[in-house]
Amino acid sequence: MDNSRVYKMSFASVYPHYINKVEKKGRTKQELDEVIFWLTGYDAQTLQQHIDNKTNFEDFFEQAPQLNPNVTKITGVICGYRVEQIEDKLMQKVRYLDKLVDELAKGKAMDKILRK
Repeated sequence: MDNSRVYKMSFASVYPHYINKVEKKGRTKQELDEVIFWLTGYDAQTLQQHIDNKTNFEDFFEQAPQLNPNVTKITGVICGYRVEQIEDKLMQKVRYLDKLVDELAKGKAMDKILRK
């Protein structure tokens, strides 16, 4: 499977869709950002820089300060694939984010989403 199209997509182009998805379900942009910070190690300033710079997904994850050590606790199906079984590590990171956004939109408690 060729994932290069996804990798070259800018995070800034998808971020508004994430916001829309969670807000339609009664969650907030701040909660979404908290999930992104937890996953990537970014803070508000660096996240905004990536949005402003239209950083693609490949660079977005490569430049992340550190992936949360609890990402292995993210399990389940997203887009027809079990996230824990995705062999392409970059695609797995993208799907981790998708899974967390889905959980947020479905009303899951933040402490459960953040695997506390």
